[in-house]
Amino acid sequence: MPAFILRRLLSALPLLFAVVVLNFLLIAFTPGDPLVLLVGDFPAPPEYLAQMRREYGLDQPVWVQLWNYLLKVLQGDFGYSFAAQQPVASLIFERLGATLMLTLSALGLASVVGVTLGVAAAMASRSRGQRWLDGGVQAGASLGYSVPDFWLGQLLILTFAIGLGWLPSQGAEPIRGLPEGWAGVVERLRYLLLPAFALSFRYLTLITRITRAAMLEVMGADYIMAARARGASEFMVIGVHALRNAAAPVITVIGYNIGFILAGSALIEAVFAWPGIGRLLYESISKRDYPVMLAILLMVSATVVVANLITDIVHRLIDPRIERT
Repeated sequence: MPAFILRRLLSALPLLFAVVVLNFLLIAFTPGDPLVLLVGDFPAPPEYLAQMRREYGLDQPVWVQLWNYLLKVLQGDFGYSFAAQQPVASLIFERLGATLMLTLSALGLASVVGVTLGVAAAMASRSRGQRWLDGGVQAGASLGYSVPDFWLGQLLILTFAIGLGWLPSQGAEPIRGLPEGWAGVVERLRYLLLPAFALSFRYLTLITRITRAAMLEVMGADYIMAARARGASEFMVIGVHALRNAAAPVITVIGYNIGFILAGSALIEAVFAWPGIGRLLYESISKRDYPVMLAILLMVSATVVVANLITDIVHRLIDPRIERT
């Protein structure tokens, strides 16, 4: 196993390097001048513009800027934010907690509910009197997968925040701050519920469909019939024998979507004014804050690589017969 992990890490390093270079070149050749943000739209003296370009290294050729950026990244320096006027690393660290809270809650909700609905649909499809449940789950999953998450977020705000007034629509906590104790936990959950559900819904439906298909594939296997012949309870047959053997594709789709759910949080955080990294990315794009954009894209790419590595390790632990190179 250590050799397998080492091989995967070594193969990921060139990929991360290529991602960093490609992101830098795409942003460097994007139309627009970041000096517009620094000095404003009003006319500025040419001497001042030249001084600003020298200060931020914008007067150098692109390949020199790329080389300097790569050297800084290797040292843990992700540059200086044009808009916030502070180091990019500290700016991202301030918002990392809010994004982790949202994305992990959404992923956990999608995983638990998706696996439960997938197993229930697979079991219902084998029972003549419960096939309506399977049809309903499949129809809901197909419909839910096609719903844009930002549009769903707006519907949730209109229904539960504005229409019914049950939940808040914006932010991560009240302006006056959170109360102490369990009251603060409950209040935090009230702010988290709508954005987490909106972010998780698309992945919930995907996990539901994958779980149902995997369960249907293993339920007809010989070892399932052998377990039932030995007198094993239905809970043991489904929870231990069937679900464990069907877990490989489910874990794969969960792990491979961690990076996508992190990147997809940008629109949800913008809709719900959630103070996380996704909203920071949205703001940095509109303000042409290139160092922040590069750092967030690098973080998302690294998260995808690490998530894929962890997924492969868990895959091997669940089923040692699976060989991966």
